[in-house]
Amino acid sequence: MKVLMVNKFLYPNGGSETYIFKLGDALMGKGHEVQYFGMEHEGRCVANRVDAYTSDMDFHNASKLVKLTYPLKTIYSKEAREKIRLVLDDFKPDVVHLNNFNYQLTPSIILEIVKWRKESGHKCRIVYTAHDYQLVCPNHMCNNPVTRENCEKCLAGSFMNCTKDKCIHGSTAKSFIGTLEASYWKMNGTYKYIDTFICCSRFMKSKLDTNPLFVKKTVAIHNFIEEIPWIDIPKEDYVLYFGRYSDEKGVRTLIEAAKRLPEIDFIFAGKGPLENLLEGIENIKNVGFKSGRELADIIRKAKMSVYPSEWYENCPFSVMESQLFGTPVVGADIGGIPELIRNGETGVLFKSGDVDSLCNAIHEVWQDDSKAMKMHDNCKELSFDTIEEYLDKILKIYAG
Repeated sequence: MKVLMVNKFLYPNGGSETYIFKLGDALMGKGHEVQYFGMEHEGRCVANRVDAYTSDMDFHNASKLVKLTYPLKTIYSKEAREKIRLVLDDFKPDVVHLNNFNYQLTPSIILEIVKWRKESGHKCRIVYTAHDYQLVCPNHMCNNPVTRENCEKCLAGSFMNCTKDKCIHGSTAKSFIGTLEASYWKMNGTYKYIDTFICCSRFMKSKLDTNPLFVKKTVAIHNFIEEIPWIDIPKEDYVLYFGRYSDEKGVRTLIEAAKRLPEIDFIFAGKGPLENLLEGIENIKNVGFKSGRELADIIRKAKMSVYPSEWYENCPFSVMESQLFGTPVVGADIGGIPELIRNGETGVLFKSGDVDSLCNAIHEVWQDDSKAMKMHDNCKELSFDTIEEYLDKILKIYAG
């Protein structure tokens, strides 16, 4: 089977890139052919045979003159249609697997895939993995950065709410462009050509299903995770948070909880805009960004990890990793998080954004060593899809 993997970034940049690279490698390991299409970039590490990619759109470092051309290009891209057509004509894929494509590549590439399919007579399925809520929410997070509140106005109403509430970077201009982009493609009906929408949580599926066009085509499949060897090592007396130090991750709430629990030691491993708030709090130790074996050791030794997110998380790897390392998770009851934790068995859920509820959940695990150890043991029974298991599901979707 020939699979064209489409993503705006073709270099390591985040979760969607990790997903396409590992899935692509797994497909090739099974004898399938995989090529990639997206933006050109100096860090690009995957390719297509004809070396056709769109020009790099740098929203942060480009000149003001170049940025003036971006608004229209983020809605419709003639260049993206022309470049992907070169790849389609040469590779003749059986499946085009779309990932993050809005703004940089634009949904116009779907129109070109459909046009090529019709003109060539080649059967080609279009599959899309939703890594966020972009198709139903212009700012992709269902979260207003101005009010710091979760928002579903665009799911049931008009995308104009994005402009009214300045949902994209707190900017009326950027939010208006987002409104135009979402409204144009919804009215155009382009997404009807997608055969299957893969959602990484049942929660995400429920949000995409608010669009009648999607509801019969969505399927919920949790993300895959690499197998983690089980190592029994003594637990140490600290609570761990690892990840980004930002508002939507609930870091302010966790810091307040730490202040109310001075008898408990907290370790923060990560980086982000709220890092300065960790300073001067005696029971918080900020060890900075960690990865690899060093991070694994910190997770394994923690009495518990905390995932206090306050936005609609989808399928956070941190929650899965903690439990597979044998560390119970105190997790917010929001988004896809509750789908990953067996409440009371491998962790404890608390009311997202509620400091009292978070303190109670941490205290529940902290004060009862036998309960904490039982949760640790229960984690041995947990299993999430490996890449091999995930691949089996994907291939069935590809086959239709």
